[in-house]
Amino acid sequence: MAGAVLVVGLLGVSATLGLGLASVGAASATAQRAASAADAAALAAADVASGAVLVPEDAAPCLIARRVAEGSGADLTACEVDGLIATVTVRVPFGPLAARASARAGPPDAR
Repeated sequence: MAGAVLVVGLLGVSATLGLGLASVGAASATAQRAASAADAAALAAADVASGAVLVPEDAAPCLIARRVAEGSGADLTACEVDGLIATVTVRVPFGPLAARASARAGPPDAR
């Protein structure tokens, strides 16, 4: 009987560790997705601000950044364009929590 209790206990610990590691892996993947979305949105906004990408006149850099972020599954929470430099922050939901990431893009000699 003691052997059966030990086996059940080990199975419970193994299952708990497995679920914990899977959760950590999913959170890490969500954080990477947020970082990628922020990078892409910042690059898009900077490209529009510099004129490297032609868009309709009513499409501001932050509007394009929002569209790129949403296409990546993220919500744009902040966008600022200062000259040719764009800084954005995005949020990607992860269950009841969210991963946030910020990125900045523009030419290196813009300031």
